[in-house]
Amino acid sequence: MIPIHDLLFFLLAALILVISPGPNMIYLISRSITQGKKAGLISLAGVVCGFLFDIVMVSFGLTAVLFAVPYAYIVLKTLGTIYLLYLAYQAIKPNSKNIFEVDKNISIDRPRKLFAVGFLTNVLNPKVAVFYLSFFPQFIKPEYGSIFTQSLELGVIQTFTSFSVNFIIVLTAAKVASFFSRNPVWIRVQKWFMASVLVFLAVKMALSKAK
Repeated sequence: MIPIHDLLFFLLAALILVISPGPNMIYLISRSITQGKKAGLISLAGVVCGFLFDIVMVSFGLTAVLFAVPYAYIVLKTLGTIYLLYLAYQAIKPNSKNIFEVDKNISIDRPRKLFAVGFLTNVLNPKVAVFYLSFFPQFIKPEYGSIFTQSLELGVIQTFTSFSVNFIIVLTAAKVASFFSRNPVWIRVQKWFMASVLVFLAVKMALSKAK
């Protein structure tokens, strides 16, 4: 079992990462605003199933890679650090778009398609695999038991965190979009706060030592 203090820090990191804008969040917001909360929830179900699929695949992968390749941890740590810095840049890059500004003229999809696109948006997004493969090893130690079990444990926490945050976003997307349209200064505050936290996580990951 992973110690509770490590799990709490991972929970915080997962929370920060899930509120960083990405394909999943953009898709859920666009569907929630254009088709309503029900469409957003169906899309969210697809995204969550995609996470569960990714977790199982990555758990098997981590177990094999960390045992088979001596320098795998360093490679994965480097990828994770670069990925976090990339997310930080994406948050504050010039002319970055407010994710709550969506095209309200996009097509209306049926429930089956909403679920399928949500699932595929997650599964086919290479950034998800990079996140799992590079971030999970920072919290996994052989002395805590099976690497596969630890990966699943972290995956369940990350999925629950992602579901909880995105569930709130789906229910409040229209109101939040209206708030940001009236208070554009908060968009800049949110972006710089997010970038600062991501840089902190990147530095911590870069300085972490192999288990």
